[in-house]
Amino acid sequence: MLNIDLLVNAVTTLLVTLDPPGLAPIFLGLTVGMTRPQRKQVALRGSLIAFCILAVFALTGAGVLSLLGISIGAFRIAGGLLLFWIAFEMIFERRNERKEKTSEVAITRDHIHNIAVFPLALPLIAGPGAISATILLSGSFPSILERTALIGVLALCLVVLFLSLVIAERIDRFLGNTGRAILTRLLGVILAALAVQFVVDGVKSVFIG
Repeated sequence: MLNIDLLVNAVTTLLVTLDPPGLAPIFLGLTVGMTRPQRKQVALRGSLIAFCILAVFALTGAGVLSLLGISIGAFRIAGGLLLFWIAFEMIFERRNERKEKTSEVAITRDHIHNIAVFPLALPLIAGPGAISATILLSGSFPSILERTALIGVLALCLVVLFLSLVIAERIDRFLGNTGRAILTRLLGVILAALAVQFVVDGVKSVFIG
C-alpha cells in the first residue's frame, strides 16, 4: 500500500530541489539565439537525460551505499545537511549566481548542441542536491511497488520542469525580478524544513534504530 504522505513529500522535495522557476531564466541565457523549436529540443533532451540519471540513483542508490558501508541513516544526515545548504543559498540568492557562472563557462567551451547534456542535464537539473534527494527518498520506498511509484514521481517532476523550460520566456516575464526573488526564498524555506526532517530521521535511525 502506497503512503500518500510519502508521495507528497517526495514530489515536494524533488520539485523544490529541481527549482523549475529558478532554472527558467538560466535556461534562457543558455539558449540565447535559438529558435523556439530548438529550445524545446534542448529542454526535452536535457530533461530526459536528467530523468535517466536520477532514475538510476533511485533504483540503485541504496545498493551503492551498502556496498560502500554507508547506512541510510548516515546518508540521510549528510544529504539533509547538503539540502539545507542548498536551501540557504536559495534564501540568500547564492544558488542562482552559482548556476549562472556554470552556464557562462559551458557556453564558451561546448558547442551549442551539447548544452542539453552539460550544463543543463548535469549539473543544473540532476545536480548534487537532486541526486542526494533522490537517494534519500529511495530509502523511504523499499518495495518494488514503492520504488516504481518513486520513478513515477521523478517522471512527473521532470515533466513539470520540461514544461517550465518550454514556457521559460513567459515565466520570466510574469515573475519579474521581485516575483522570482520571493518565490526562490519561499521554496528555500520549504526545502530547509524538509532538510531538517531528513537529518532528524537520520539521527533517529543511527542512534535509536
